[in-house]
Amino acid sequence: MKRLNKLIKCKYKTPIYGIKTNSNEVVYGDLFVAVHGMNYDHHDYIFDAIEKGAVAIISEKKINTDVPVVIVKNTNKVLNRILKKFYENIEEEFSFIGITGTDGKTTTSTFISYILSDILNCSNIGTNGLYYKDYYECLDNTTPSIEELSNCLLKLNILGCKYVSMEVSSEALLHKRLDNIKYNVGILTNITEDHLNVHHNINNYVLSKSLLFSKIDKNGFALLNKDDKYFDTIFSKCNCKIFTYGFDVNSDFVICKTDDNIKSNCFNILHDETVYEIETNFMEEYNLYNITAAFACSFLLGVDSTYIITKIKSLNTIPGRGEKLNFGQDYTIILDYAHTENAIKNILSTCSVNKKNKIITLTGSAGGREKEKRSKIGKMVTDLSDLVIFTEDDPRDEDVFDIIDDMLSFVKKNNYEIIEDRKEAIYYALSIAEKDDIVLILGKGRDNYMAIGNKKIYYCDYDVISSYFID
Repeated sequence: MKRLNKLIKCKYKTPIYGIKTNSNEVVYGDLFVAVHGMNYDHHDYIFDAIEKGAVAIISEKKINTDVPVVIVKNTNKVLNRILKKFYENIEEEFSFIGITGTDGKTTTSTFISYILSDILNCSNIGTNGLYYKDYYECLDNTTPSIEELSNCLLKLNILGCKYVSMEVSSEALLHKRLDNIKYNVGILTNITEDHLNVHHNINNYVLSKSLLFSKIDKNGFALLNKDDKYFDTIFSKCNCKIFTYGFDVNSDFVICKTDDNIKSNCFNILHDETVYEIETNFMEEYNLYNITAAFACSFLLGVDSTYIITKIKSLNTIPGRGEKLNFGQDYTIILDYAHTENAIKNILSTCSVNKKNKIITLTGSAGGREKEKRSKIGKMVTDLSDLVIFTEDDPRDEDVFDIIDDMLSFVKKNNYEIIEDRKEAIYYALSIAEKDDIVLILGKGRDNYMAIGNKKIYYCDYDVISSYFID
């Protein structure tokens, strides 16, 4: 608890027990800060926050209410300062590893936290939630809001965590959610077109990604994918020591001698004339990048290579990332979050090389997002699959059939069906699968909601697949 006048210059001594910017999350005793979000002005929700128990408001506008209101010029800037005071600079208790990129953030971050969990007391914050040893908490965003992140750090500090491996989204960087964080390590996975509904063009998107590398401590280091198209741009933004990884033979950590199949990968990493033999349970070439980044990060932090290699070999699955599900069926089910052109192409290409029978792909496209990628994805999945089932995937304010029409605009083949309801679509895909087929369920991974209109309704692909075999 902190008094309001200790958080910001004012006459009010109101006890504050929490800080919120989302009125839906307000409980009695909270301070509500009316920030400007990407889609909403939170000033519109001040009275909702008061009704839910907010005991004080920070606003840019005068408000007629009985609770204390402090007027400031810029609520977004003030929020950072208030959080630092309320949580007593909690971020200074940790070493941060930030992973950014279009694809691979979750896998890379998970591998890093898995390797470092015991040896460096490392947690993981990202799309799949907050993990630290046996503690788990679901999170709404890839990178939490700054007040949610501060609260997570408070809990982690109590639990004894020292390192945080976290996914860093372009939107979080753009909207200054991470202004209070200084990173010890920054990692670039890759950059392909995504989130252009927010950034408007690829140059702005790359610029937002590059902001992570301006936040690395001078004694820290950047780890960059040398094979990436935008490597030089990100390289130019770094003001710290830089290491590289990739198939490029001039990388500091060179990926070489691959042996890909749908069950496992065996490959080597060459560093300083030493070859490290890696065995992993993860398929797809892009996972070689993710695993190499995790190896290099851990190695550069001083962890013994033999320990790292043993940990890599022992990790069997990452929820919703190329996750192979076994319910005793005689075909393969793969649950994957892939929703970008690059990610979908990668997983489908690998399955095409290794398939023994048909590939049945279930996919959709999110509403309120980049419409221009829908037709490309639609053509790609029909070209690389034997059968495609188009269905809903967070339609938001768009009609599902309009979204699917966009996806079909470049499609030349007739190897698809349309089933609006995602549960019904998944049940159908599983019901028609035959021995040695591969059923790819793409787009949502282990997400636990379906975004319809302005609401998030509980929904989980894994639960649906599980219920098919249990019911």
